[in-house]
Amino acid sequence: MKTHATKKEEQKPDWYIVDVEGKVLGRVATKIARVLMGKNKVNYVPYLDMGDNVVVVNAKKVAVTGKKEKKKIYYRHSGYPGALKETRLEELRAKRPTEIIRKAVYGMVPKTRLGRQMMKKLHIFAGEKHTFPNQELKELKV
Repeated sequence: MKTHATKKEEQKPDWYIVDVEGKVLGRVATKIARVLMGKNKVNYVPYLDMGDNVVVVNAKKVAVTGKKEKKKIYYRHSGYPGALKETRLEELRAKRPTEIIRKAVYGMVPKTRLGRQMMKKLHIFAGEKHTFPNQELKELKV
């Protein structure tokens, strides 16, 4: 009996669509991260990008619990002294609503070249319109 080693050529990625309107951010992000990594497949291996493409719509309407809308802060730093910038969730939702989901999912994928490759398969849209009408999109249950 031989063990089967999964190869990249054997895998054909699927396309999933997620409508996040009214859904809680963390719950949605974990489901999306699992699909991007390929952990929903039986032939998952951690060293290959076996994940699927995910299209997220209505990112502007994602929900958060508690007082996070006013109190959650995203930090960034340019590397120069005194250059720490902070943005509240409500400000980020007004300016760049797709970044809320992107940052949440990015925190759940590996921080390697493989993780960056997985993130390229995440397509986020603030409204209901998306640019993948010709793809056969499966509904991702969240």
